[in-house]
Amino acid sequence: MPRSFDEILDQAALPDTVTDDDLDDIKQDIVRDVTAVLMFGARPAPEGHLPTSLNRADADLQALSAELLHSDHAAEHLARIVDAPFDADGALHFGCLLNLAQQPDGALWWWQFAAGAGNATAAYCLHLLHLRRGELRDADHWAHQALTLDTNIHLTPASTRRRQLHSHTEALREAVERLQVDEIAGAQFHHPDHRLADQIEELADAC
Repeated sequence: MPRSFDEILDQAALPDTVTDDDLDDIKQDIVRDVTAVLMFGARPAPEGHLPTSLNRADADLQALSAELLHSDHAAEHLARIVDAPFDADGALHFGCLLNLAQQPDGALWWWQFAAGAGNATAAYCLHLLHLRRGELRDADHWAHQALTLDTNIHLTPASTRRRQLHSHTEALREAVERLQVDEIAGAQFHHPDHRLADQIEELADAC
């Protein structure tokens, strides 16, 4: 049964104040994982037993992105944003596609736009994205923004999805690579098109 947005953020959100000690702890987790691989050939724990909050955030963001692309109205949202690029729901879903196609900076732009337009789910995606990167203060900011925007959103908890997500597929990358791209302030800006919207069911099945 879906759980409320509050319950999800209670598990994922960081404390109100992020200290230097918190940052050091995250860095030590990363160093420990990398050292284990380099010295002993040990791999990080498999999905379901991930050792760090960064890994958990990555798994949750990938699962949530795939879940949104599988939604009944994903194609409609993507088609709408082609003609009306100010559509917040379309921006949210396009950001999810870019994230799964290994274009996190492109996803960041569209999620920021959607969150700025009042989309709480986009703010939650930004929370997970920054947490995945170890940018704890930004992650904390977006967690609070999500709660401020809407406390009644219901999402299927990403952490309960145990199936392997094949999110970085060739089909997704190829679909994104053929899109028109502009460079703005050193960042790539991807333009969605109707062909992408028409392909979304097929692309979602690749996730």
